[in-house]
Amino acid sequence: MAPRDLAIGMAFLSQTATGILGNAVLLFHYFFLCLTGYRLKTTDVIAEHLTLANTVIMLSKGISQTLKAFGIKYFSHIIRCTILLYIYRVARGVSVSTTCLLSVFQAMKISPMTSSWKVLKDKVPKNMGFTIFLIWIHCTLVNFIFPFYAISRSNSKNITKIKHFGQYCSNFRDKITEALYATLLLFPELLCSVLMIWSSCSMIFILHRHKQQVQYISRTNVSQKSSPETRATQSVLVLVCTFVSFYTLSSCFYTYVVNFYIPNWWLMDTSDLISTCFPTISPFILMRCNSTASRLWFTFLHFFQNHIECTAKLSGVHRLFFKKTDRKNEVVVPCNQ
Repeated sequence: MAPRDLAIGMAFLSQTATGILGNAVLLFHYFFLCLTGYRLKTTDVIAEHLTLANTVIMLSKGISQTLKAFGIKYFSHIIRCTILLYIYRVARGVSVSTTCLLSVFQAMKISPMTSSWKVLKDKVPKNMGFTIFLIWIHCTLVNFIFPFYAISRSNSKNITKIKHFGQYCSNFRDKITEALYATLLLFPELLCSVLMIWSSCSMIFILHRHKQQVQYISRTNVSQKSSPETRATQSVLVLVCTFVSFYTLSSCFYTYVVNFYIPNWWLMDTSDLISTCFPTISPFILMRCNSTASRLWFTFLHFFQNHIECTAKLSGVHRLFFKKTDRKNEVVVPCNQ
């Protein structure tokens, strides 16, 4: 394996392992709270489904990227690849929608109490579970068109050309798929991005005004700790900014590769790496305002570190024992003169 392929493979492997472990720890935290009878907040319910979608993204695209980088072409078959791409697109759509939902709900939650907002604040938490269920159904049905279309066109010249450059069943250069992609996938994602930017600007304005009011009221206080609601809002802001940044970069790389179709491996690998950056980073941003999940993550890291150290010590003792055994069992054969 060439040094370049090894470096890319290690980058994909480290990103995939970190993303899967981070999302798994946060998902385990939410499931444990549900099993113990703890009633999750509305923001926690949204974050739970966001974490689940990001976990599916890392399991589908992250693992396939890592295998492809190391030269293992298990997902090169058109049917396997199409099913995997369908799962990834469903999870990506849910991730985009739930991030937008979390941002809009948090902006609504911290907004000043008026008569119209009060009605929405009372109704939205009650219908949040049904809304998230509709998001999953919508993403599942909308993306269902592409697997059938991909398999039906599996013998076309466009697929063969794309396979040569490693982008298995990911792009179809015809007017039908471009129109479907723009209508069913691209437009909702752009709409969610606009809503996230609007809600983020609203949260920044509300937090700035709240900070000025607090400074004016309590100038004599020595320690002014931020409230849990403020920390949660800041985490949502960081989450949205991270999503918009990586989504913009990924879209730029993807548009360049698809439209100009220049066989540049660096651009394609960079586009794949950027597309899974948000699912990798998002659980750690959500842990920022969740002390229990943070402690669970550090406990897991401590356990994993101790396991590696114990394994290394045992392997060292094992090698030393066999070296001594081999020396005792050595047979000296005299040289015939």
